[in-house]
Amino acid sequence: MPANTAPVPFHPHPLLCHPHLMTVLPRFRPRASLLKGAPVEARLFTVAPHSQILGYCHWQPNPQQHRTVILLHGFEGCSDSHYMLGTGDKAWRAGLNVVRLNQRNCGGTEHLTPTLYHSGLSADVAAVVSELAAKDGLGSIWLAGYSMGGNLVLKMAGEAGASAPALRGVVAVSPNIDPAACVAALERPTNWFYQRYFLTHTKARLRRKAVHFPGKLDLHLLDKITTLREFDETYTAPDGGFHSAADYYERVGARHVLARIQVPTLLITAQDDPFIPFAIFQHPAIRANGRITLLAPRQGGHCGFLQQPRRDEDAYWAENRLVECIVNTEDRDAGRAERS
Repeated sequence: MPANTAPVPFHPHPLLCHPHLMTVLPRFRPRASLLKGAPVEARLFTVAPHSQILGYCHWQPNPQQHRTVILLHGFEGCSDSHYMLGTGDKAWRAGLNVVRLNQRNCGGTEHLTPTLYHSGLSADVAAVVSELAAKDGLGSIWLAGYSMGGNLVLKMAGEAGASAPALRGVVAVSPNIDPAACVAALERPTNWFYQRYFLTHTKARLRRKAVHFPGKLDLHLLDKITTLREFDETYTAPDGGFHSAADYYERVGARHVLARIQVPTLLITAQDDPFIPFAIFQHPAIRANGRITLLAPRQGGHCGFLQQPRRDEDAYWAENRLVECIVNTEDRDAGRAERS
């Protein structure tokens, strides 16, 4: 693990050992009170011509003197997703600047870009890192993403290599580094609930977007679409400049650039994740790149990892490991600098 202490092992809550329970239940636990008392700045980042994304920034006093973590949500999530609030609260209370970033069209921002969003828009993340480093003088930035957001932050780090000096590390929780394998897993009969959930929400988002950009989106086929693969074939791929859904899935996976990552990186995934197959994490680059550490408990579901709360930790094991990794890795680096 890219830190100076061994990680706390994951012991699933005894009543929540089933992967579907681990995946679904966290979103229903009340967490709206998180980040109460933390200052917040709503900020628009220009990531491409005519395209902006919205972030919510929680700054420490004298932010240039503190580390910063940019949090990125998963597919059909937003900056207010429960894990974004939970991780943000832990990070801010640990002394980090926190930026909860919406992907394009998410968090009520369909009007801020003419495009759709997809799993390959790592350039958006790079634009935010660049702006925070150049305009805000932030010299120690970490990226942390969940699910689709995890793929994006890994992809950005691999593409950047050593060219983003302010980027100090990455944490990805349940990242879909091989989108084709993940979509195939979603199409299993046992995962019908997730497919239906994602499809219902992404169709609704497309209809909202069509109101802001009349004539741009042809909605006459929307009601006939029954799978995410069909949606990507009809809308995501052509809008993003891909030849087909298969071409889109092949080109945007972070697995292609894992070998080029040059900052400390922590991957957290559960071996029983319903739709992120554990087999994709047997990629040779994960074993070969000494910067990458893989934490893969046997249980945990998708972005779930609910444990029995302890005196020093709440129920959200992955959130605790994420913040622990950032704080401990940076402390180790600072200690080395003091000794040198």
